[in-house]
Amino acid sequence: MAPRPDLRERAARLGFAFAEIAGEPYWDETACYRFTSAAIDTLDDATVEIEARCREAVDYAVRHGMHGPLGIPAGAWPLVEKSWEKREPSLYGRLDLRWDGTGAPKLLEYNADTPTALFEASVIQWEWLQCLSEGEPRPADQFNSIHEALIAAWPTMDLPARVHFACVRNHAEDRGTIDYLRDTAIQAGIEAPFLFMDEIGWGRGRFRDMEEREIAAIFKLYPWDWLLAEPFAANIATAPTRWIEPCWRLIPASKAFLSLLWYLFPDHPNLLPAFLEPGKTGGPELSKPLWGREGANITAPGIETPGPYAAQPRLWQEYAELPCFDGRYPVIGSWIIAGRACGIGIREDATPITRDSSRFVPHLFEGVTPS
Repeated sequence: MAPRPDLRERAARLGFAFAEIAGEPYWDETACYRFTSAAIDTLDDATVEIEARCREAVDYAVRHGMHGPLGIPAGAWPLVEKSWEKREPSLYGRLDLRWDGTGAPKLLEYNADTPTALFEASVIQWEWLQCLSEGEPRPADQFNSIHEALIAAWPTMDLPARVHFACVRNHAEDRGTIDYLRDTAIQAGIEAPFLFMDEIGWGRGRFRDMEEREIAAIFKLYPWDWLLAEPFAANIATAPTRWIEPCWRLIPASKAFLSLLWYLFPDHPNLLPAFLEPGKTGGPELSKPLWGREGANITAPGIETPGPYAAQPRLWQEYAELPCFDGRYPVIGSWIIAGRACGIGIREDATPITRDSSRFVPHLFEGVTPS
């Protein structure tokens, strides 16, 4: 497709500060993925099914004290247990799926703690569709109710009137994502001050912001495995602060969780065989570090990516290469908001491994039933 000539201006008006990353396009309108409504139903059903099995697996992990196989430090496990026993609500998560349009979508991994590519999935591709559909005689739609679902989710989470939002410094994508989430919270009637992670303070038995206000609840776009390594982590157990995502999300965030899913639900149509040691899948395998991110330190047939996680314990998963369309390999990110399937975003790469340089491309579906 021909990209819109005013693409950059539109991105700027929408506050899309990372439409380009390191001088290269990240948002890519030179192609889109076209689905049928039946295909969207398949993705929706698969997402609902996988999420239900994941909740069962988290409960199993807590009841059986599986912090060791999951790679979660023993000292952090009481926080995980307490968080799950209280059923602290999750705001969002993203299932990364492999699907070529036939058969059952397969879970590659669950981004359960700090998933990004949210703003572009929710707002940017919807604006693209609205522009594309102007004057069109037949309806086109998009699997995308992410924005509305986020606004509706905040009041259901039993949070205080003020929720702080935090991310690291000097990271445009993280800042853009956190500002978008702040906007949805504000629209839901929540006061949503921002601070950087290094501005979180401690005093008088409470976490506090730069104005000495108590941090009663905080959304942190910062992984729990990093958070627990911070000097103030020892205070998390005694402080009454609500953390979003909650600590129990460490369980599905670990790549080892994929082996637990396969153990509990072998031969499930939406799962790939996965184990904590090599050679058990019965065929070619992909290996990834338990806490790796953005396609780093992945090994597969003919593939080895660099990264900082090489020394970590690893998971071995049946290698299901992404489908290839015109030389591009897409992965489907299926969004879950407050436990519900709410839409998809697609990232594609010139290689079978999705990484931080992979581009985001929009989608639509046809076959909409007139209301």
